[in-house]
Amino acid sequence: MVARPGAEPFRHDGGPVGALLCHGFTGSPASMRPWADHLASAGLSVRLPLLPGHGTEWQQLQITRWPDWYACLERELLDLAQQCEHVFVMGLSMGGTLTLRLALERPEVVSGIAVVNASVHSKNQALRALPVLRHVKATVPGIRNDIKKPNQDELAYPKVPLQALHSLTELWEDVAPRLGRINCPMIAFGSDDDHVVEPSNSVEIVQGVNSKDVTFIPLHNSYHVATLDNDAPLIFEQSLAFVQRISTHQATAWDATGLQS
Repeated sequence: MVARPGAEPFRHDGGPVGALLCHGFTGSPASMRPWADHLASAGLSVRLPLLPGHGTEWQQLQITRWPDWYACLERELLDLAQQCEHVFVMGLSMGGTLTLRLALERPEVVSGIAVVNASVHSKNQALRALPVLRHVKATVPGIRNDIKKPNQDELAYPKVPLQALHSLTELWEDVAPRLGRINCPMIAFGSDDDHVVEPSNSVEIVQGVNSKDVTFIPLHNSYHVATLDNDAPLIFEQSLAFVQRISTHQATAWDATGLQS
């Protein structure tokens, strides 16, 4: 199916530093496009794919699973790595979860990661019923546009397909126990007030990774979709500064030793 207007993927070919961006569960590239534009205007090569099942109708998401979403993102990563010396991955919500998995599975390619309100667990007790409920009920109402700033639209689905949601919980189970194997530099952003992903997720991620270079920046004036919210400029500026610092450091290390640190 053709993506809905505004939910299309985005591609920009810039310099030797690349950024791969990933939207969240039931969302679309609309939630990440201003971030992508900011990085592209700074000269980065940028990829912002539309994950399978997203950006069209919720029925399309119902027939996809997390390996489909991950495979799409991994393909984009490897493609970007063919033309860039350094590649950074950035994700919102489930996009942050997929970002963490790329750091786990492709450490030789990922120079650093940036995550915004990423998820690796949920305290919602209703999710315990998913293994059975997904076979008898197709959807539940979704929380979309959890944005404090008025007149913003992430173009997310109004319904959450339960088969796909169950697969998301399986992705959490894959990633969360392995956080300690992530060693690349990371910058993480977490909203104080998030009605979709509990702030405890950011705590688990920041404390769980084994990276020596970790920065956490709290977002005091945004809800879940912070990339479209009041703190978006802070995310854009700090993530770009992170990319510039890490890529410069890695390039200097390469010049000095002939080996990338």
